Amino acid sequence: MEVAPYKRDPMDFVLWKPSKPGEPAWPSPAGIATPGRPGWHIECSAMAWQHLGETFDIHGGGIDLVFPHHENEIAQSRCSFNTPVMANYWMHNGFLQVEGEKMAKSAGNFFTIRELLTNWHGQILRFNMLRTHYRQPIDWTESGLEQSWATLEDWWSFAAPVYPPAPSQTVFAALSDDLNSPKAIAELHVIRNRISTAGEGAHAVELAQNLAFLGFDRASFLAWEAMKTAEALKTSSGLDEAAIETLIDARNAARKTRNFKESDRIRDELKAMRIELEDHKDGTTTWKVMR
Repeated sequence: MEVAPYKRDPMDFVLWKPSKPGEPAWPSPAGIATPGRPGWHIECSAMAWQHLGETFDIHGGGIDLVFPHHENEIAQSRCSFNTPVMANYWMHNGFLQVEGEKMAKSAGNFFTIRELLTNWHGQILRFNMLRTHYRQPIDWTESGLEQSWATLEDWWSFAAPVYPPAPSQTVFAALSDDLNSPKAIAELHVIRNRISTAGEGAHAVELAQNLAFLGFDRASFLAWEAMKTAEALKTSSGLDEAAIETLIDARNAARKTRNFKESDRIRDELKAMRIELEDHKDGTTTWKVMR
């Protein structure tokens, strides 16, 4: 702790911080002679008591606040109210890194969620964060976002269309263990791998129910992907939407006559144009521009 003449011991923390000239200052309500302001720790105890009560369920904060800030909060709040705890659960999040470096304005790698939403769907951002346990440091990378996008895209293609939220027992158990979101995601991969036919069967329903429980929305995600495909078409030179549809119709016609050599040739031609196809059980084919 900072050593100061008004402390009885260097290990003491400040309840009332004497103000330097020009700093905000008030007369002490406790009768301390020196004008000042509440110390950092007592501010938080006061706000918690005012809005949450003498004890409450969850207290959050960054991992760097464990000591001294939160330890001091606990000490003064418990002494003030004679309670066994200040909060029942303490949740400390890990640091955020960007491409292996700490995010900071000085490093030029600082950005906001609002800025990220101009290029990425909110579900991708949320899923990318859930892949790391909240207590661990998150390394925010472009490749990580791409992987999160690909995973959600795969899950939505195999999940049943729309079902009300309902977590599987294994997913709920993972989240009940200190919000172990990486374990919950691993359980979702297990469910996904049990689906034999896209969109059909009990496991496809189970996947859809879990995704809804976690706050993911199929229609919003697919609409965003369609928009990204349209944008890619506008910016990609040489891509003609009508020509692409014509090639897809020709390929489907070749498949119906079992001319698989020709259908494969057309697929390869479209792939060279960075067009990815997806065939559906109802006989239709959808496409998108490869990322």
